[in-house]
Amino acid sequence: MTTAPAEPAAAKPAGSTRPRIGLVLSGGGARGLAHVGVLKVLERERVPIDMIAGTSMGAIIGGLYASGMSAAQLEAELLKVDWNAVFASRVDRQLLSQRRKEEDFEISPVIEIGMRNGELRAPLGALSGRGLETLLRRYTLPVRDVRNFDVLPIPFRALATDMETGKPVVLSQGDLALALRSSMSVPGVFAPTELNQRILGDGGLVDNVPVGVARDMGADVLIVVNIGTPIAGRDSLSSVTGLTTQMINILTEQNVQRSLATLGERDVLIAPDLGTLSSADFERTRELIDRGQRGAEPLSARLAGLALDEATYASWRQSRPLPGGTAAQVSFIRFEGTELTNPQRFASQLESRPGQPFDAAKAERDARRLAASGDYTRADYLLVSTPDGDGLVFDVEDKPWGPHYFRIGLDMETDFRGGSGFNIKISHNRHWLDANGSEWRNQLQIGKVPRWYTELYHPLNWTLGISNDWFVSGYAEVQRRDITQYDNDSGAVTSLFNRKLGRIGVDLGQPWGEFGELRLGALALIERTTPDVDASTLSSVDGPVTLRERGVHLGAVIDQLDFANFPTRGYRLESELVAGRRSRSGSGLRTDFTRVEASGTAARSWGQHTLNVHARVQRTGQDNATSLGSYTLGGFHQLSGYRSEQLDGNAVVFSRLTWYRRSLTAPVFTRGFFVGATLEAGNAWARWGDARWADLRSGMSLFLGADTGLGPLYFGLTYAPRGSTGLYLFVGRP
Repeated sequence: MTTAPAEPAAAKPAGSTRPRIGLVLSGGGARGLAHVGVLKVLERERVPIDMIAGTSMGAIIGGLYASGMSAAQLEAELLKVDWNAVFASRVDRQLLSQRRKEEDFEISPVIEIGMRNGELRAPLGALSGRGLETLLRRYTLPVRDVRNFDVLPIPFRALATDMETGKPVVLSQGDLALALRSSMSVPGVFAPTELNQRILGDGGLVDNVPVGVARDMGADVLIVVNIGTPIAGRDSLSSVTGLTTQMINILTEQNVQRSLATLGERDVLIAPDLGTLSSADFERTRELIDRGQRGAEPLSARLAGLALDEATYASWRQSRPLPGGTAAQVSFIRFEGTELTNPQRFASQLESRPGQPFDAAKAERDARRLAASGDYTRADYLLVSTPDGDGLVFDVEDKPWGPHYFRIGLDMETDFRGGSGFNIKISHNRHWLDANGSEWRNQLQIGKVPRWYTELYHPLNWTLGISNDWFVSGYAEVQRRDITQYDNDSGAVTSLFNRKLGRIGVDLGQPWGEFGELRLGALALIERTTPDVDASTLSSVDGPVTLRERGVHLGAVIDQLDFANFPTRGYRLESELVAGRRSRSGSGLRTDFTRVEASGTAARSWGQHTLNVHARVQRTGQDNATSLGSYTLGGFHQLSGYRSEQLDGNAVVFSRLTWYRRSLTAPVFTRGFFVGATLEAGNAWARWGDARWADLRSGMSLFLGADTGLGPLYFGLTYAPRGSTGLYLFVGRP
């Protein structure tokens, strides 16, 4: 990384009288994809490019072109990119460990804050740069050994901003992929990068059209492509996001006009008309490239004055050094960049192995596995050459807002008939208590159902059979809740109870990679139920009843849903078997008991439409201590049209078919809006032997929904033939 080079980047060929042509590509987010269309015209018109300077997206397109990719190759590759995946705030949920996935079912992952050194901190960017870094790494592998950008097929410079001094930084050497990513560190969108002791942000803040840099490289004539976002009108100033974007656009436009004012008569300015296409319209890649091409074609006559004849142009192209290959034998694997974690613990889980040929696809998947731990803002890989051979280095960067992570959620419901309640949820997770990756998790709930849960999770690094990532987990939970018992048919309240619960346990478990996990453990439970109204509902008991259980459990979960809320594809299967001994107060009897619980969800989408199928079965032996069953059914999406937990029993069967359509609009802190409907069937019985298909009850709903930063939100109309019709407002997981 340097400021302006001491010598011109491109010397004029001996005996040549043609001017040295420099290409300048501006920043502009997705609008920068129009540069590819301009490059297509330059190649068609046989205009030789002797050097390139670019900023932000202009740096990415220009850097890839300078590395040896043709305009046609760039177009083909960019049209294949899934931009939603590239800019996702985290790794695809299906690739996360089961431990990270379970957090999504507790509290929405949209908003996360952290604590380091006693100071609360927030993420530095709204989007993750991991996907972009992986993409750039793949495209620049052929020039992985190039450290001086002057020896690329076309000499190149990228512009960034020193976020500490506010001065421009000209990137002329080093890791090309990292240089391109550094130039496109849009404030508030992507976290800045750290390179050579400097914190680098988007170059557009100081020099969005780096005309002066191209002249310093030795250019005689410039072709300047300006696709920057114009200053918006009054309508865009009605939100914080709009005002922030406008502020950045104003600052950028000022330096753009200063640069354009320095252009001479021989220079060519290309400014494609991109209409209302914005810096975020990456999904419109085809249209942006086409508009860039159409914007350059009217200047063909001026470009003809810089063109070469076919033979000379072919000779010029052949004279450019060709990128090297990517074939290499991995002699070692190393991890760098972290101060808080021990990524070496994951070495045995990587696909890449010393002694094997380098495989870019494997390296990308391994980098994603590291990112899936939830500890890094970036997880990149580098193929490096050393005197000892080629090696694979995984470069990770700790989240600056960890290792304490907090999430805040909300459960709230009302049926607009007097039935309502809310819970505020706070989760805390302390990562990397030791080199094995031990974690301490806490969940606090305040409101209708006060609850505290704590768990200490310790990976063992055992090698048993084909698995080498076993763990032991110790946990404890206390909870208090008020229980309303209803008449199953009329929905009338028959009695009220108060129940306090305490539970402790220890598990030995085995993760199944990103698919799920298995747990086997021992547990103990104490439950005290007190009648608040009509104590006669307790069978042969006049006061509180205390129930104690001790037993063992076997549980398994497989989770491949893409989202915990409003999933669009994938499946989740969960089951648990508990067996042990049970006793209750006032009786010396001890009885054996078993509980079997299983549930499953599957989702599939067609365009914006999704079908989601869910089913669950729960069964346990009848306990004569109270008239209350162990399980409940009823409420929004849990047999809509019935009151919340109206039906109770020791055996439950329930199924739900949900259709929803996702809106393409996604406001801040939401994944999007949804409209949908459900068909539901189920019932609860005192004993499993009483269950009959003929007894199944039905319910249905129509709803509007949103996946928000505090949890899923629903507003719905509910109906049940044997229940009632009503409205429901629900925040949280039904």
